[in-house]
Amino acid sequence: MNKNFYLTTTLPYVNAEPHIGFALEIIQADAIVRYHQLLGEEIVFNTGTDEHGLKIYRKALEEGKDPQKYCDEYAAKFDALKQALNLSYTNFIRTTDEHHTRAAQEFWLRCEKNGDIYKKNYKIKYCVGCELEKTDSELVDDRCPVHSNLDLELIEEENYFFKFSKYQKQLLKLYKDNPDFVVPTHRLQEIKNFVENRLEDFSISRLKAKMPWGIPVPGDEKQVMYVWFDALINYVSTLGWPNDEKNFKKFWPGYQVAGKDNLRQQSAMWQAMLMSAGLPASKQIFIHGFITAEGQKMSKSLGNVVEPYNIVEKYGTDAVRYYLLGAVPSYQDGDFSIARFEEFYTAHLVNGVGNLTSRILTMLEKYLDSKIPEAAEDIFEMHNFWKDYSVAFRNYEFDMVVSLINKLVSECDQKITQEKPWVKAKNNEDISALLYQLAECLHQIAVALLPIIPETAEKILKQLNTEEKDHSWGKLNKGDIIRKEGILFQRLEK
Repeated sequence: MNKNFYLTTTLPYVNAEPHIGFALEIIQADAIVRYHQLLGEEIVFNTGTDEHGLKIYRKALEEGKDPQKYCDEYAAKFDALKQALNLSYTNFIRTTDEHHTRAAQEFWLRCEKNGDIYKKNYKIKYCVGCELEKTDSELVDDRCPVHSNLDLELIEEENYFFKFSKYQKQLLKLYKDNPDFVVPTHRLQEIKNFVENRLEDFSISRLKAKMPWGIPVPGDEKQVMYVWFDALINYVSTLGWPNDEKNFKKFWPGYQVAGKDNLRQQSAMWQAMLMSAGLPASKQIFIHGFITAEGQKMSKSLGNVVEPYNIVEKYGTDAVRYYLLGAVPSYQDGDFSIARFEEFYTAHLVNGVGNLTSRILTMLEKYLDSKIPEAAEDIFEMHNFWKDYSVAFRNYEFDMVVSLINKLVSECDQKITQEKPWVKAKNNEDISALLYQLAECLHQIAVALLPIIPETAEKILKQLNTEEKDHSWGKLNKGDIIRKEGILFQRLEK
């Protein structure tokens, strides 16, 4: 029986065009999913759009549009990333979906039944950009450090609150019992420190009279749900919860991918909400860094936002995927500039993978009429490669995965230079064994590239006349080999 694997990204707000930062997150998520597809697992891959909240409501009014029509327009722009970035997600959820609305209301009722929702008057400093309350200790010069261009707003009203403080011990136990719950480890320590430092209950509703764009609170027509409470529930509503319990239990708990600015919400607030509703915690949360533009955080006010559609149009999808996965540190912030992008693209795709593929296919055509020769003894220790490859993927070290592939490409290139098959052929030496070995190495490079740059990888496999459509490592143990079209593919255990 195949294993099940569920992964979700966060949902981007639809108050702006898709940017390269979200492209990084969803491409990383796509690579993880494609790796698990190689393992023969059944996949649910979720993404979508976060469509409620004050800043979206204000943006719609600013553009003179009905909020729902505004969200429809921008949701389509995010869904179009599927083709532009060659994504494989199976679910695209919108928080304005009718099913999600019903699920959020049922979730509310379960938390309420558990005694975790109450009403009170309060006064806070609020950052509309983050859609979060800000304490004085979080501010820099009385401004949110993430959205320093926005004035903080004072909110004073009666809303519903969630008993976050009640779950301090349970959250700390969750982290202790699951040392890889948040990856990387320094982010796990960061959330531990936050939870240990006394949790404050947080508001989960807004007055409908002031902010009507939200899901109605069950039993109180004067209040709508706070955007963070509603949006997080998409991770379970997309699986059909609470109606389709069979599908939900089949895939939940799942894995989550999130940026470092979402650490608190994903690994503490959401987990406490799940506990309150009587649902299992997430399986694991990978926290990635940001992308800056030549050392500066991207923002529209600075005019340095990089839009993925523009880069894809000029350089192609695989060039963007290879850069974001290979040149951006998996755990830390990375920088984007056209000069650095072009340098990486030229060095590793054009002069690396592209050049090696051309060299090997040209020799096969010239010396063997494009036919793969019979199997010969391997000259590359592929087991070590696949072991390191799998470890890097399971640690979400995408830059290491790409580095391993680039190293193998370089070694194969060096072998060609050392062996000089064109000289041997001229001297009437038999080079069929060498060409088999080079073709097999290229085959395995292509398979390794399937999660990274799938379009290029599939082209290489097709050029090698490899008709095998299932490249999964499924049921075979380490060292097993399958012969297909004259090509050996060593398959590894999970």
